[in-house]
Amino acid sequence: MQTVRWGDLDAFGHLNNAAYLVLVQEARADWTWYSREPQGLPPMFADMVVARAEVDYLVPIYEGSFDVDVAMWVSRIGNSSFDMMYEITSPQGVHARSKTVQVAVSMETKKARRVSEEEKQWLAQYLEEDK
Repeated sequence: MQTVRWGDLDAFGHLNNAAYLVLVQEARADWTWYSREPQGLPPMFADMVVARAEVDYLVPIYEGSFDVDVAMWVSRIGNSSFDMMYEITSPQGVHARSKTVQVAVSMETKKARRVSEEEKQWLAQYLEEDK
């Protein structure tokens, strides 16, 4: 669950388009980083960058302090990248669908690196290609 902040509303009185990407970014950080901490596990993909982001805006959000659910899943696992899909919903309906492409990066070279077998196995748990 993510909360829409009042300050994310724009001059039209609805959630600003860029704020949707913040919602998916927060969900992704919870998934790769913070959800692993309580189990004593290191973050997964602390060394990734977003290479592409797309958002389809469906039902506007006109409120601050408004809770939304962000469902997310992996839709493709490549050699050095993977795709993630997101659906932002509330009782009012589906507000947006989003897709991001993440690229694993070597912190030493600052260039793309191969996704390890451990990382591929972890991602495969969340793989839903046909959804």
